Amino acid sequence: MSSQGADSSADRRWLDWTLRIQAIAQTGLAYGADIYDRERYEELRDICVAMMAEQTGAEKPAVELAFARDSGYATPKVDIRGVVFQHNRVLLVKEKSDGCWALPGGWADVGLSPAEVAVKEIKEESGYDAEAVRLLAVLDKRLHRHPPEPHHVYKIFIQCRLSGGTASSGIETEDVRFFPEDDLPALSVQRNTAAQLHMLFQYNRRPEQPALFD
Repeated sequence: MSSQGADSSADRRWLDWTLRIQAIAQTGLAYGADIYDRERYEELRDICVAMMAEQTGAEKPAVELAFARDSGYATPKVDIRGVVFQHNRVLLVKEKSDGCWALPGGWADVGLSPAEVAVKEIKEESGYDAEAVRLLAVLDKRLHRHPPEPHHVYKIFIQCRLSGGTASSGIETEDVRFFPEDDLPALSVQRNTAAQLHMLFQYNRRPEQPALFD
C-alpha cells in the first residue's frame, strides 16, 4: 500500500482493526497465565504482523520489531510537537531520515511533562531555547492523513516561544528554517501534514481560539 492509502476510509478501517487486534494480543500476553491462551495471543500477534506488513508495504521483521518493543497493557503512544512562530513563519527542521520537514518533536519521555518534552525537542533538533506557552491541539493520528504505521498514536501540539539559542541542526536533523504558510516545504507526513500546519497558522492568527481535540 502506498502512503496515499491512509486517505481511504476502507484502508483506515483495516488498519484500525489490525491495531485493535494487536492491542488485544499484547494485553493478553501481558496478563494471560494459561499457556494455551498465550499461544493463541501469540498467534493473533503473528496474524497482525502479516496484516500490517501487507497493509503498509513494510518488511515483516520491521513490523515484528515494532510490535515486540511494547509490552504490558496496550495504550496509544504519544508524539509531542513544539510549535514556534516568528514573524508569521513557523519553525521547521529537516529530518535526516526522509529529507523532509517537520515541527520539532518526538515521542513523550518518561519523567518529563509534555511541555518539557516540547522544549527539549526544540533545543535538540533546532538549537533554539524555548518555553512552552499553551496547548494547541491533541489529535488522534488515525483520523488524519498520515501514512499507516504499527502504532496507535496521539499527537500533542504545544506552542512555544523562543528565549535564546541559535539555529543548529541536531543528531536527527540537517537544517533549520522558518517558513511562511504560503510557501511550505516538502513535509514529513509521518510527523505532520499540511492540513495540520494550516490549522496551527490559524491558531497563530487567533490566539483566543480554544485547544482542538479529536
